[in-house]
Parts: sequence; structure tokens; C-alpha cells
Amino acid sequence: MIAEISVEELRERWARGDDFVLLDVREPDELQTAALPGALAIPMSEIPARLGEVRRDCDVVVMCHSGRRSERVTAFLNANGVPRAVNLAGGIDAWSVTIDPAVARY
Repeated sequence: MIAEISVEELRERWARGDDFVLLDVREPDELQTAALPGALAIPMSEIPARLGEVRRDCDVVVMCHSGRRSERVTAFLNANGVPRAVNLAGGIDAWSVTIDPAVARY
């Protein structure tokens, strides 16, 4: 089972100043539509080749549009030396609906 956090939990981590990486695995055109500040953007298809860019010394919150791609990437990361990777349930769409309606939905 893949570990997940909610968008509310992500907001709380940001508010506390927790040390974590927000890894956005969406495509560049999706990032142009909606993005969260400070995220490390690596498209899902590039994750295997760019695995070395992902920190292993802190939590890694993986996000996509709805949580499906990020769930697969989280499983890949967990199996490849990033045990503290967790999936953001609902992705940026849930963030837009629940946390910040100024973030565009698509």
C-alpha cells in the first residue's frame, strides 16, 4: 500500500515549515496551467533517468493532476531508494477545490 497525505496535511506541513520536497510529475503544459510554488518538476516519464535529483533525506510528496500518476511514481520511488515518498491524494485538482480556488482547474 502506498502512503498518502491529503491536501490539508500538505498545507499544514507548509505552514509549519517542515523540510520536504514537493515533486510534481505532471507534463510541462500542465504546469503552465496550474502549479504550486517551490515544486520540483520532473515529468513522470523522466523519473527513472532523473532519480538522482530526488532527495532521500526528507519526505517527498509526489503530486500530479488527480493522484493516479503520482501514486505510480511514489511506488517507483519507494522501490528505488526513496522510502519517504508519499502520494498527494487528489493531486493539484484537490488542492484547487479544497485549499486554493485561485489555482486553475483543468
